[in-house]
Amino acid sequence: MIEAAGGVVWRTTRKWRIEVLVVHRPRRDDWSLPKGKLEPWESHAICALREVREETGLHCELGDELPTTNYLDRKGRPKSVRYWAMQERGGRFRPNREVDSVAWTRIDRVGELLTYRHDLIVVAGLAAAVENAAVLV
Repeated sequence: MIEAAGGVVWRTTRKWRIEVLVVHRPRRDDWSLPKGKLEPWESHAICALREVREETGLHCELGDELPTTNYLDRKGRPKSVRYWAMQERGGRFRPNREVDSVAWTRIDRVGELLTYRHDLIVVAGLAAAVENAAVLV
């Protein structure tokens, strides 16, 4: 089982709409949530913060844990990804080896951009948490 972690970075606009940050990976030509594999020494939460920082350049604060996704990776191996809600606390995106672009997208329209269905489960978890005021960061 490949263990990974990531984050759903979110913000509220001036019109009180929720936006989430999605990343474009040129190697796969896809749009997804920032995530990556655990290093042997780190917890899932530390991995999630590290991967979001590496892929987006943003320093984030960890919020509530969101739904975990389980699927087969492109090589057919089982993969489990744990996610957390996150809010930006600084930093700036710079294109890098893994991610060439990021986009803030309204939560109700993110499905039009995300490539993978399993990412929608995670975003739906964030939407439910925000609606229930469970995400406090």
